[in-house]
Amino acid sequence: MYQEVTGPNNISEPESSLARLAANQSRRKRWLLVQPKSVTNMTVDSGRVSMPLKLVMVANLAGRIFDVTLLDERIGDIVPEDFSAFDVVAITSRTLNATKAYGIGDRALAQGRIVILGGVHPTMLHDEAASHCSSVVYGEIESVWHELAADVITGRMKGIYRSEGLRPMTEMQRPDFSYALASPNARRYADRIPILATKGCPVGCSFCTTPVVYGKSYRYREPDLVLDEMRSHQERLGKRAASFSFMDDNISFRPAYFTELLEGMARLGVRWNANISMNFLHKPEVAEIAGRSGCDLMSIGFESLNPDVLKSMNKGSNRLHNYQTAVGNLHRNGIAIQGYFMFGFDDDDEQSFQATYDFIMQNRIEFPVFSLVTPFPGTPFFEEMGPRIRHFDWDKYDTFHLMYEPKKISGQRLLENFIKLHREVYRGRAIMKRMQGKPLNWVWLANLSMNRFAAGLRPGNFL
Repeated sequence: MYQEVTGPNNISEPESSLARLAANQSRRKRWLLVQPKSVTNMTVDSGRVSMPLKLVMVANLAGRIFDVTLLDERIGDIVPEDFSAFDVVAITSRTLNATKAYGIGDRALAQGRIVILGGVHPTMLHDEAASHCSSVVYGEIESVWHELAADVITGRMKGIYRSEGLRPMTEMQRPDFSYALASPNARRYADRIPILATKGCPVGCSFCTTPVVYGKSYRYREPDLVLDEMRSHQERLGKRAASFSFMDDNISFRPAYFTELLEGMARLGVRWNANISMNFLHKPEVAEIAGRSGCDLMSIGFESLNPDVLKSMNKGSNRLHNYQTAVGNLHRNGIAIQGYFMFGFDDDDEQSFQATYDFIMQNRIEFPVFSLVTPFPGTPFFEEMGPRIRHFDWDKYDTFHLMYEPKKISGQRLLENFIKLHREVYRGRAIMKRMQGKPLNWVWLANLSMNRFAAGLRPGNFL
């Protein structure tokens, strides 16, 4: 298992060596960083999208010694056909846009460029990705940066860059968003400012890629560093009530850290949202400090109302008897809930849909999000499902396509109930019941958008 790399002796020599190499470059090499768009027919990558924080962080690293251009296809940036203006084409990829990323990589390779593929999918399927690039970055780039950058300068690239250790987040530099904001299409980014406080998740759900990419260890930035970053954005925007979205997988895993960070945020006057585990939400004090520190929405993976399903996915932290308590705690403190629910596990049946509908309506969940179980490559669940997986068309790995036949319900009946649940939850009357008395904000608009989306769903959309 990965261990954190700590201590100045592990850092200073690679940095100084890289600095010497960089100083001796005849010219600064030119990097093109690409965020590909997915090609799914669903709502992924549509509308206003979050700024690609992790790719911005790569730009920050590379920009110290290289010339960097960042293109984001999701907001309308166009990736050129001719890559002659660049020495390096680096592409981030998740499973959903892997085909698009591979196409870009193939074109750049054919033109003699150094091509680097990184992100979740190349990490999980690095042998597959290797045929579309010069080098694969396995996991996070920060932990292999010195070696990778040195090899780019010398032109001696390795097939894969994989670190035995993960760097502590205290070394993380404050992201400079100018690389993304330079795009003429930057207005299409969401208003929420992406921010990162922690990495990793020790829970280890069977369907999740996080433990492989970011480790099961839990790393975090010092609260003062996070708060300083928030203050810098308040100053940049000229307003105290700046809105942030935490990109962390599980920001609340270490309660003492979480509490200290939120107490500092309460003094800043910011607004924020985040993904959060069910582990601690049954405690009233967690919701109280979250509300007091400016939280207006929590994204929670309820996943299922079926206890057999939760057990099968190693989701022990989700205790059904805590669900209602957690929801009540958040609502009493003015915090809306974006609730995630998954369908298609072997223990699911038609009652799973009814139980989910009842829970959502009784607890007035503001923004329910439904998905079909998707075995992502490299996860224990992918290995478990093996020959039952219907196809490996990565374009359809958007959690909205039927990947296999569950055991207790046919695929056809699963999709019929999936569509019905969307339509019932997002009927006008149901929206009014769930949202009555809630602030008139983007969550209302999201519900209205989902009303239109649900009306157009057909079983063929999911095949």
